[in-house]
Amino acid sequence: MITQETVTAVAREGKFNKNAARRVRVQGKIPAVVYGAAQPAVAVEVDPRQIQRILHSESGHNSIFDLQVGADTAKAMIVDWQYEPIKGNLIHIDLKRIALDKPIRVEVPIQLTGTAVGVKTQGGILDQTLREVELECLPADIPTHIVVDISDLAFGTVLRVSGLPHSGSLRFLTPEDTPVAHITSVKEEAAPTPDAEAAAVAGAPAEPEVVKKGKQETAEAGAAPAAEKGGSEKGGKK
Repeated sequence: MITQETVTAVAREGKFNKNAARRVRVQGKIPAVVYGAAQPAVAVEVDPRQIQRILHSESGHNSIFDLQVGADTAKAMIVDWQYEPIKGNLIHIDLKRIALDKPIRVEVPIQLTGTAVGVKTQGGILDQTLREVELECLPADIPTHIVVDISDLAFGTVLRVSGLPHSGSLRFLTPEDTPVAHITSVKEEAAPTPDAEAAAVAGAPAEPEVVKKGKQETAEAGAAPAAEKGGSEKGGKK
């Protein structure tokens, strides 16, 4: 989706290592790389607030905007982004120049509307197994969502990619037989009958309570010396 947003980027010079990227973030910017359209890749820094505004818009990362680097302006979109795992701050993005006259590949969310007959009258539960579909189209034709009405979806029927509505300007790349949604049921575990409960009690070995306590105390006593010896915890990176 083409937007009216303009992202202003400043070209970076010098070394492009972790220390340089950290200095960019300290100044309130985030490092980025711009590539595509048969032009050299350029290291830049951008305002994270602009990028967050685009990522959280209706069209999200499929938004196409004006990217201004110095005196040069080009259409671009966000193709990759990274967040800091603990604080969740945006720390890096990749931007790609877009040619408006050439098809591009994007992933578009699938939005289900209506109440399936399998849920409404048959007591089932809707299970959506595919949330996004990959497609190819011109940049100006990128939809924000693929909307499909599932009112007729019943038990025994499956909505597949081939059943998603789309115009001739879109070409689905996800295989047509890929399931999108179906109706499922929840099997509840049957409650045991009185006869079954009695049989289970009769078949259980009789063991005095004092023996159980003795086993527990023995296990705890055996574990105590190990606890006194101490140990170290090992943590893993996420």
